[in-house]
Amino acid sequence: MVEKLLIVEDLKTYFFTRMGVAKAVDGVSLCLEKGESLGLIGESGCGKSVTCLSILRLVPQPAGRIVGGRILLEGEDLLQKSEREMRKIRGKKVAMIPQDPMTSLDPVFSVGSQLSEPIKIHQKLRGRELWNKAIELLRLVRIPIPEERLRSFPHQLSGGMRQRVAGAIALSCQPRLIIADEATTSLDVSIQTQYLAMLKEVQQQFEIGLIFVTHDFGIVQSMCDRVAVMYAGKIVEEAPLSQIFDAPHHPYTMALMKTVPKVEEKVERLASIGGQPPLLYDLPPGCSFFPRCQVGEKECQLSPPRVMVEDEHWVSCWRCS
Repeated sequence: MVEKLLIVEDLKTYFFTRMGVAKAVDGVSLCLEKGESLGLIGESGCGKSVTCLSILRLVPQPAGRIVGGRILLEGEDLLQKSEREMRKIRGKKVAMIPQDPMTSLDPVFSVGSQLSEPIKIHQKLRGRELWNKAIELLRLVRIPIPEERLRSFPHQLSGGMRQRVAGAIALSCQPRLIIADEATTSLDVSIQTQYLAMLKEVQQQFEIGLIFVTHDFGIVQSMCDRVAVMYAGKIVEEAPLSQIFDAPHHPYTMALMKTVPKVEEKVERLASIGGQPPLLYDLPPGCSFFPRCQVGEKECQLSPPRVMVEDEHWVSCWRCS
């Protein structure tokens, strides 16, 4: 059997605010096998990043709290770990490539200092051995003249190089799981292609599990084995890559697919999804997509069941039940 690297069961992460309780992640369940890539897609504010932060136990406090569920990484429940234990897990077993390396990299420390820190903590390397390891990592992510780049500061590097440094930091201790949260947002198209090819190559080389958060369906097609579609804090559809693109079942997934422009089609106006995602502290009853759905019926005002429509293809929709 293929080993299950990550199992998330009924995860609930809420934010307690003056306006009410915002259910940013509301009953999310997913799993990831060793060496597999999962794409997490959906509109902004649907809970993708909060899901990733919940896995890392980095939910902003005091407003944010994980109120229920389980997160099993190689069989260990991360929600039962103390903060001290989590510090030993972050970076070593699970790491994150942030969205904007310019804000995640500290401007007052050199690249070498920031890249070396997780290696010193988790692998206990020092001196020349530590420096050689840092050089090796920059070579791995294809940064030229790595010896000089280690002495550089983030502002002295291009956007593409900063993103590669962020990737090198995530890869520094060869984690089992990497979470890439919009990791190509700051890159132009040519650099983005090179970066994704490098990330895919490293992932396959070390059999790393990858969760890739993105709005770009082209990236999903090139990077992911399976896709989970999120809306209003819930996963509304999950399936292998080919099934999601060839035969989407949830109306929200279909609407997302229609918004992707096709080169071979000439249209006067690009497709869009009417309305706005609901406020997470004031969700409508039943299916959260019902107010924007073009095919919704009265029964959609009740919470939809999660049904399997094909092999490994799950949908939460009354039309599929």
